[in-house]
Amino acid sequence: MQNQEITEKFRQLVENKFQIYNSLFMSLPYDKMTNIGMLLPFLYEESKSGYENGKSPDEIVEEFFAKHTELKTEEQKCELLFKIIQYIERQVVLFDSIEDAAFSQLHSESDAGTLFQLHERALQEHQLESTRKKLKDFGVKVVFTAHPTQFYPNSVQRILHDLRSAIMSDSVTEIDMLLQQLGKTPFVNKEKPTPLDEAMSIIFYLRYVYYDTIGELYKKLKNAFGTAGFSPHPDVVQLGFWPGGDRDGNPFVTAEITRKVADELRSSILKSYYEHLKNVRRRLSFRGVSEVLESLSHDLYDAIFKEGTVISSKQILTKINEAEKILTEQHNGLFKNILDDFRDRLQIFGTHFATLDIRQDSRVHQKSIDEIILKKANFNQENISTEEKLKWLLETETIISPHDFEGITKDTLQTVLNIKDIQQKNGERGMHRYIISNSDGIKDVLNVYGFFRLSGYKEEEINIDIVPLFETIEGLDNAENVMRQLYELPIYRKHLERRGNGQTIMLGFSDGTKDGGYLKANWEIYETKEKLTKVSEEYGIKVVFFDGRGGPPARGGGKTHDFYASQGKTIANNKIEITIQGQTITSVFGNKEQAKYNFEQLLTAGIENDVFKNSRKDLTDKERELIQELAEISFHKYSDLKHHPMFVPYLQEMSTLEYYGRTNIGSRPTKRGAGSELKFEDLRAIPFVGSWAQLKQNVPGFFGFGFALKKLKDEGRFAEVIDLYRGSDFFKTLVLNSMMSMNKSYFPLTSYMKDNPKFGAFWNILHDEYQLSIEMMLELTGFKMLQEEEPLSRKSVKIREKIVLPLLSIQQYALIKIQKDEGNREVYEKLVTRSLFGNINASRNSA
Repeated sequence: MQNQEITEKFRQLVENKFQIYNSLFMSLPYDKMTNIGMLLPFLYEESKSGYENGKSPDEIVEEFFAKHTELKTEEQKCELLFKIIQYIERQVVLFDSIEDAAFSQLHSESDAGTLFQLHERALQEHQLESTRKKLKDFGVKVVFTAHPTQFYPNSVQRILHDLRSAIMSDSVTEIDMLLQQLGKTPFVNKEKPTPLDEAMSIIFYLRYVYYDTIGELYKKLKNAFGTAGFSPHPDVVQLGFWPGGDRDGNPFVTAEITRKVADELRSSILKSYYEHLKNVRRRLSFRGVSEVLESLSHDLYDAIFKEGTVISSKQILTKINEAEKILTEQHNGLFKNILDDFRDRLQIFGTHFATLDIRQDSRVHQKSIDEIILKKANFNQENISTEEKLKWLLETETIISPHDFEGITKDTLQTVLNIKDIQQKNGERGMHRYIISNSDGIKDVLNVYGFFRLSGYKEEEINIDIVPLFETIEGLDNAENVMRQLYELPIYRKHLERRGNGQTIMLGFSDGTKDGGYLKANWEIYETKEKLTKVSEEYGIKVVFFDGRGGPPARGGGKTHDFYASQGKTIANNKIEITIQGQTITSVFGNKEQAKYNFEQLLTAGIENDVFKNSRKDLTDKERELIQELAEISFHKYSDLKHHPMFVPYLQEMSTLEYYGRTNIGSRPTKRGAGSELKFEDLRAIPFVGSWAQLKQNVPGFFGFGFALKKLKDEGRFAEVIDLYRGSDFFKTLVLNSMMSMNKSYFPLTSYMKDNPKFGAFWNILHDEYQLSIEMMLELTGFKMLQEEEPLSRKSVKIREKIVLPLLSIQQYALIKIQKDEGNREVYEKLVTRSLFGNINASRNSA
């Protein structure tokens, strides 16, 4: 579809419908909210014209009260603002549902990046055989994390699900009823969710979205590329799972929680099979076949509901094969395709549904190892070197019990012991990775190997991939050296041989951006992948890169297909693994149509890279030097900002950073350190990036980029950068993703800060770089506006920004009141927190 045509379609299917259904809100019997629908447009108009005329948020809100209400007391005014927030939160849900419902009409099978398009291209270019070859051992893995970037309570999530269906069938009566339910359903968790709550929230998607989506996608792949001798590997699309296994900085994730989540995952997939089997049995009602399937149904029921009953994939498969044999021999294979589909699901999901990963910080491991050595090793001297610790760890025959220790050491050892049990029940695919965040030396990987040996595992029993996560700029710089040392170490080399000579390496984008800025982090990860590819090939190791990339471009998200499709031959392309969380789950993989489309986009990006030639993917030496130069210039600019004495105080005093922990949307604390003083290194990437987004400044997504472009322009070298943009897909994707960050920025909201005696100069630094970056990127791309080539994303952003503008005014108004300290602090802090929650949910299209 052409841009104009697709924009018109969006207007009809999304904008117009939103106007119509939004009007239903007016007549809903909300508690004390009857006149909000009338007042809200006034607050929007006051905000829009106010910011255009340089007014501050507190002036705008006070004018709104004076002109459009008769409220006199502070209490009455705050009560109205709370009601407006509640109203806007529900408008956001309505808009989400309408946009989701329109997805399949706004995207088609012939779009770039779909399986259909891949098949057509492979056919035309005579590459069907090489595509099949790539499909033999290629796959994508999407790993769900519990990072708090958007969590509606489960009750709201289910309404969203139903509302989308009602909108698709244009059932006004049902929509009306669901909007009424929405009006009376709380949007805020009374308490923080536990890690188990977070797991259950995502398991909802596994059962009601991904079970069918991935099953249908696999069938589609088989139909498109399968032949008599070839069927795609059932692991071609996999799911990973962090809630309940990711204990990095989350004291609430314990060995017991991990075990419970593993049980829930197993129970959920068995329930999905049990439901699916009902449909299979409706068709396969033939003598002999129906008895076998009935027996399987009883076995599944017992495994779900009878304590201590375990069923393996092998047992289920045996019954399916038995049924198929009778079906073929006695009933002409009638409806065999239905049984095949059921078997495919079993081979895809096993008894695990999604792979539960364990993750912990290397520094926590080191403390535990030190404690174990102190208690169990017979060292005389106090200052034991790292080498001596490792030597003891890898050579000792000591076996220890978790009960010999307390706290985190006890829990870590118990977790390691439980892995064997979880693998027995959920299958090895259910848990086979231990990820170590903040990795920067071989000790970090070997400490984990040591935990297994200390826990009594024989070497051949360690059926776990140990995955270092390199995330800071320093960690990324050390990565090649660390992996070389590990590959040369006989004990680790033997472990890798037992794991099929494969090594997964995780690279964290978020902390890289926080540490080095947007351009530097992107380039650093690209180069690190190249070096790690080279060193792994040198040692005959098949390396898989697992990217910790979030929703917005500042956390490595954005145009994911373009990002992966732009990686050239110098980066290993054995598998695409990516983390998704919060708003990315709901906005990119939230329903069957979206999920299928976006899984296809990832899959085809990886396949195209190897199968089709494209010179724009491979960087020339000249292009490399230029990106390196731009990355260094922007890094210095960002570093100056990061070391500015007002950087942390600005976030602490002028943003919503300190309120993230109060939103009750995630179980994990918002910073790593325990002290009250806020240090830059303790800031978690999500509250860090999220706070900039709440300020509508999105600094981590562009800062330093414009400055770097301008420097080259001043040197008379801008033509080189234009050539780079036109010649390199990788660089083009970086530019377009950065534009997305800037398009979601709105500096007039905070322009009142330019007169602040403490922060005025700092605000101006941010604003100047924002203006410069827009100017330089428009000149570079030849666009007349940001995101010119992405009409859908641009329109969606525009409407969402319109919905939340009053919310942003309220948030800033409350922050200003707190800064002025005029009393009622508690009430204003609640206003900030509630508006923060609404904004987080509304910004889903930052993914």
